[in-house]
Amino acid sequence: MGDLTVAVVLGDPRLPYAYAVGGRFGDEEREAVEHLHTALSQLEGYRFTFLDHHARLIDDLRAVPFDLALNLCDTGFRNHWELERDIPALLEILGIPYTGADPMSISLTTDKALVRALAAGQGIPVPNETYVDLAADPLVLPTIYPCLIKPNSSGGSFGITRDCVVQEAGEAETYLRWLAAQPGVVDALIQDFLTGAEYTVGLVGNPATGFTVLPPLEIDYTALDPALPPILTYGSKADPDSPYWARLRFRRAEIDDVKWSQLIDHSVTLFRRLGLRDYARFDFREGEDGQPRLLDVNTNPTWYWDGKLALMAEWAGYPYHELLRLILEAAVSRQGLDVGT
Repeated sequence: MGDLTVAVVLGDPRLPYAYAVGGRFGDEEREAVEHLHTALSQLEGYRFTFLDHHARLIDDLRAVPFDLALNLCDTGFRNHWELERDIPALLEILGIPYTGADPMSISLTTDKALVRALAAGQGIPVPNETYVDLAADPLVLPTIYPCLIKPNSSGGSFGITRDCVVQEAGEAETYLRWLAAQPGVVDALIQDFLTGAEYTVGLVGNPATGFTVLPPLEIDYTALDPALPPILTYGSKADPDSPYWARLRFRRAEIDDVKWSQLIDHSVTLFRRLGLRDYARFDFREGEDGQPRLLDVNTNPTWYWDGKLALMAEWAGYPYHELLRLILEAAVSRQGLDVGT
């Protein structure tokens, strides 16, 4: 067999992107793509074509008989985050196998309230939570303080700021009304404000063939100003002017075997029940009782060379290009494709 012809599908740097600081791709995004090019160039058995021009994406995908698509377009079609599911839907219409979650899984995991309900039904610990329709009048307000308020449907910590941890009803109403004015935010969640250790579990693989379980990651808040709530904000990832910027660190977590086994079991259960594919990331945080509770399920988590998944893979002995190889091999195996040598 010859090399597999792979379309690498990315966000469009020519178009606005509402979830980026400044409303457009910046230096971080460009650097990530450069690292991606370098890493993929090290993989044998594949021929990669990079596609990021969404105005002609359909024509570009039809112009070549691609064997596989490496779907890294986590910005959504035409950089509309709510259209993230449209990229795999398009690939299915065109008959092109692809890496990562399908449209249904993306739709399910986008709704955090639904994920929490499913997790609770599987016996997975979750925070206490109240759903809020941001169009309601009057708004539903918390009954216990302090608490954390966040969008029900968003990614990349968008909508998570220092003000999302509220101490009383006035702060809660102000933050809910601020959320309602943000692009694409129509509902929110009021949750317990968990302040214990925050863990991330990374899985690469599929239920039929097994998983590579990456070493656990913990978010280190010790360098953060004690006056700020210890949470992973949007500003910590994207805004150099944020007081969270460069203050949070990721370190390899030290977890006892029993707790680690529980987190793996919970993650695998969610992977199966949500129909995830090839790779995913699961975030948990401990309450005062020391019990980790599910925060989020990340389908197609960030592919950046310096992201959580890449860091965890490095701890496991897989440099960035080898992480990409693992993801490609998971999709190739699931689809029954042959990679040339």
